[in-house]
Amino acid sequence: MEYLSRNEILNELQTSLPEYIEKFDLDSIGIFEEHGEGDRYYLGYTVSKDEKTYHIHLPYTKSEEGSLTPLGNEWTVETDEPNNEDRRGFDSLESVFEQI
Repeated sequence: MEYLSRNEILNELQTSLPEYIEKFDLDSIGIFEEHGEGDRYYLGYTVSKDEKTYHIHLPYTKSEEGSLTPLGNEWTVETDEPNNEDRRGFDSLESVFEQI
């Protein structure tokens, strides 16, 4: 497993922000970052579109040194709406944006 620093991953995520806004007609997009239980960590995007907010992320495992490695390549989408369940299993970020 290849471990990367948090900053390396964040820089990679940030480079695509303007492209995604234009390509998928998003209202706004920013970085999503959340510590999970134990060594779990989640990185991705917070997206606003059509007055709805989505948290789109990949799961990572965090080493004792603080480096991260993905736990797979399936994206998860969470909404701020309490009655909606998380949607998992998206194999690409583009497929996520096409669904929201």
